[in-house]
Amino acid sequence: MTSAPDTTWTAARIFHADLGLPEAYDRHVTVESPEKLAEALEAVGYLADDGVATAGFLAVALGRPLFCEGEPGTGKTSLALGLAEALGMPLIRLQCHEGIDAAQALYEWDFPRQLLHLRALEAAGDGGLDVEAAEQSLYTERFLLSRPLLKALQTAPCVLLVDEIDRADDEFEAFLLQLLDENAVTIPEFGEVRAEHPPLVVLTSNRTREVHDALKRRCLYHWLEHPDLGREVEILRRKIPNLGEALAAQVATAVHRLRSMELLKPPGVAESLDWAQALLALGMPELDAAAAARTLGSVLKYSEDLDRVRAKLDKLLA
Repeated sequence: MTSAPDTTWTAARIFHADLGLPEAYDRHVTVESPEKLAEALEAVGYLADDGVATAGFLAVALGRPLFCEGEPGTGKTSLALGLAEALGMPLIRLQCHEGIDAAQALYEWDFPRQLLHLRALEAAGDGGLDVEAAEQSLYTERFLLSRPLLKALQTAPCVLLVDEIDRADDEFEAFLLQLLDENAVTIPEFGEVRAEHPPLVVLTSNRTREVHDALKRRCLYHWLEHPDLGREVEILRRKIPNLGEALAAQVATAVHRLRSMELLKPPGVAESLDWAQALLALGMPELDAAAAARTLGSVLKYSEDLDRVRAKLDKLLA
């Protein structure tokens, strides 16, 4: 095995041709203040409060990763999607899970194509083959399959969403440190890949476990709460244009009361939207006890929660 070539590949070399991105992504939007960012997010359907808008603005202005933590359904993933759309950048998403490794997150070598390439070299050389030259030709960008982290470094500028980092293990967190520190990764057979323009990195966690301090220290941190009642009504009406104000208020009020109960899984905004859409689909103009009993499966996903809430429907809708 020969040593890795001393080469740094930048985004410009493999941007449009290999990734097929539209030219519009070369001209990303800039924002001047948290208020301007909040307006840009609202224009694409994400209603950010002052804390979220400030955290997002600082991540952009300082070039720092943003670590968003909170209960499921508080809008962490939607924030990354909204930032990408509002700033005119492509979104690259890495969904974390238990056992995720570098091959799934960073890169793989295209072994079938490498084998075909070797056979073609052998045929062209009539059985004679320069082993060192052939080996070097195998580990080039031609045979490099980019996974989300590598693609984010190659795509400049972009938003990189590392979703539910708390589902990954400690080793994967350590693997992320070079990327967050240097906006670069090292591939042993290939060399260093460095972003020409650092991606805007958004990491999310549902706090199913504590993420290590080494990762958090490299990020700006923001804890996302469920929206207040007024904001949730506004979200419901924005996302479901044919939803009346009275029914939106009833759904949002009921969901807020559900969150105050001792449930296994309190509902998030996504469940509020599902509940409102279910009521509309059934032609129910208001959320009364009968309507709630028929549609609770839209907002609660555990049988224990359903039993607990059915016993208190009158109090829930009072």
